[in-house]
Amino acid sequence: MIGSRGKGGDSDRNKGVRSSTIERVLGYAKVRDARLGIPMASNRDGKVLVVGLGRFGAAVSATIVDLGIEVMAIDIDAELVDRWVDVLPHLRVADATDPTTLQQLGVQDFDTAVVAIGTGIEASVLSVAALSDAGAPNIFAKATTSEHGRILRRVGADHVVYPEIQMGERVGRIVSGTVLDFFELDDEFVLAEIETPAFLVGKPLGQSKLRARFAVSAVCVKPVSGRYTYATAESVPADGSLMVVAGRPESVQKLTTAVRRERFHQ
Repeated sequence: MIGSRGKGGDSDRNKGVRSSTIERVLGYAKVRDARLGIPMASNRDGKVLVVGLGRFGAAVSATIVDLGIEVMAIDIDAELVDRWVDVLPHLRVADATDPTTLQQLGVQDFDTAVVAIGTGIEASVLSVAALSDAGAPNIFAKATTSEHGRILRRVGADHVVYPEIQMGERVGRIVSGTVLDFFELDDEFVLAEIETPAFLVGKPLGQSKLRARFAVSAVCVKPVSGRYTYATAESVPADGSLMVVAGRPESVQKLTTAVRRERFHQ
């Protein structure tokens, strides 16, 4: 089943970009704002198919649009598709569990497919299997549990993401009070934004022995009311500045534990 949901006229195209697509999906701007005049990528230059237009799928689609990459978003729910008709440029009402429908959409011509269905595990699994059978070359899929993720891989997913779990871990680190932001590159390497510890303030980073003490490296430093710049051995963090450090998770944890103890004894 395929149904097209096109946009209205182009009268708003020249009104300028009032907000990013992701902001509009998140509700920070009105859906009827000006259409974004983002140039679309060529047919084989990163075309992405997104299956599922819940919050996760809509956010993925909007981010891809803001990056100037062509995306087609599909969902079996016509009302859900209509919700984003003035925000996302290419929408279809379609059943992603039906291989025939996917072949009609030409999924083999997309570089990447993202199955953003989370709550319906059966639909998620069947969509991945159908995409794989239809020849989708690179499939990302959202999973809610490790068991769900293992099944998705078995039926054809090349990459599995766990947004709820990953965000929960990230927020848990942030609310600990020592990490402002946290990004896991893989299981063995992370980036963390922290307030500059007192024992690093006022001295060149080259003299701090940060790597020797904690096995982490300072990546960049942001002064108060300033912008991030690359950290060097000559960088001297000021009180109230921020910094991004990189290293293994246990090493970053060792540093943040030391920062927490330092604050406790102040």
